[in-house]
Order: sequence, then C-alpha cells, then structure tokens
Amino acid sequence: MSLGYAGRTALVTGASGGIGADLARGLATRGARVLLVARSADRLDAVADQIRGRGGAAEAVVADLEPPGAAAALAARLDGAGERVSVLVNNAGFGVQGPFLDASTEAAEGVIGLNVTALTSLTRRLLPSVVAERGGVLNVASTGAFVPAPGLAVYAATKAYVLSFTEALHAELGGAGVRVTCLCPGPVPTGFAERAGMGDRFFAGGLSSERVAREGLDGLARGRLRVVPGWTNKVQVAATRFTPPALALRVARAVVGRGDRPDAVGPTVTGGAAIGARP
Repeated sequence: MSLGYAGRTALVTGASGGIGADLARGLATRGARVLLVARSADRLDAVADQIRGRGGAAEAVVADLEPPGAAAALAARLDGAGERVSVLVNNAGFGVQGPFLDASTEAAEGVIGLNVTALTSLTRRLLPSVVAERGGVLNVASTGAFVPAPGLAVYAATKAYVLSFTEALHAELGGAGVRVTCLCPGPVPTGFAERAGMGDRFFAGGLSSERVAREGLDGLARGRLRVVPGWTNKVQVAATRFTPPALALRVARAVVGRGDRPDAVGPTVTGGAAIGARP
C-alpha cells in the first residue's frame, strides 16, 4: 500500500528555500500538516504563509541544527509541544567548495555536524513516533553520494553516509511498515549560484526543485529505496558501478571544477538545494 500523507504531521528541515520549500509545499498539497524547520525566520515565515494562503496547514519552527545538541533541543521542543511527527524529511545540509586543505577546521566540522550528526540525531529521536504512526523518513542526499568529489570532499563524504544510513534503515524498518527513502538529486538551479561563488555552468540543465521534490515524495509514498530524479542523473549514477575509481575521480574533479568562478578565492560555503539547504 502507498503511504498516504493526508492528515499526517510532517517535519521538513531546510524548508526555507529550494528543494526543502518545495517538499514542504508538496506535502501540504497532499494533505499533510507541515512543520517547517530552518534558521532563517523571515524566509521560513514566507513559505509557511504561502502554504496557508493555498489552504494548507504549516507552522514555522526556527532552529539552526548545525551546533552540537541542536537536534536534541529541537526534538525536546516538539515533545514538549505534544507533536507526533509521522513523516520526517531530513533536507538541511551544506557544503564547502574548494581544496580540503584550504577549508577551515570549523567549516569542515560544521558540514559534518549538520549533514551527518544532526540528521542522525533527529532521526533517532523522532523515529519512535514515525514507527508508531507507520509513517516514513525521506533523507536528501545527492548524486555526489556515489563517488568521491575532489573540491567537495567533505560534502560528498557526508552524502555517502546519508545514502548508506538511509538504505540500512530501509531494510531494518520495512517489516514495521515504515517507508524509508533516499532522495539523490543532481545539481538543481535555485538562484544561489552567485551567492555560493559557483559558476552557472555547474547548474546548467539541472532539474527544477519542484520536480525533484515531487519525485522524492512519490518515491517515499511508494516505499522506494532510492530516488534519483532525471534520466541523465540515473545514467551517471549507474555508470559509477562500472567506472574505474581513478577515472571516476578525474570526472568528478572536472564536474566540480565547472562550478569555479575565475574570481573565486579559497573555499566557499554553499547553501540551497543543489549543494545543500542551510538557509
């Protein structure tokens, strides 16, 4: 049976823009009451107001999940408010572009803290509610999860963790009637290329965030193990199974290099849907 969203409470992290906002809007359209989590109050309120203006149910929950203990604090807030989350969407994340040696220790640890530690902590703390409600978990990784990415080394490594973690949970929880799906989008043009310090070529031809969100929610509803939107991305992911590691690394370096701007200096903290959602 397909997972129905109507009447459920869904929590979406990184919901103030990009894929996260479209996931929230998609859930609301399908009848869920949505809790939108991000650190930007103004942008979060704008998305919540838009959903409510269309007749949906949405509440903004301002929280920065990167600091240690932030996920635990959020879970405690939800518990104190009597919230019963049955659909959890872990979308928040960000990356640092540039050589790992040039990145600050704090930036690298921040990527791991949000992309891995917060995602794991929030999932563990909300999972009993999801299981009791026979709901679902959608974790947003990336096509970067399938191959190391020189220039985005820590980001790609964290997304490989998200993919592995999600697929293991899919196997563990399938017998409990809980859907667990990993959404692995490629580059998505969301208008933050300039802010991220990355050239437009990196995002050229990317799918819309609306389509990525729609395919992710459809995949979760159907209980799919992983969702890779777009045939080009599907072919590229499939090719990683047969490509020699040395060649895969050279290709990955070339692809990430397309995002470099001639005037970019050093590593760049990126946010949004294509490299992550951290607004």
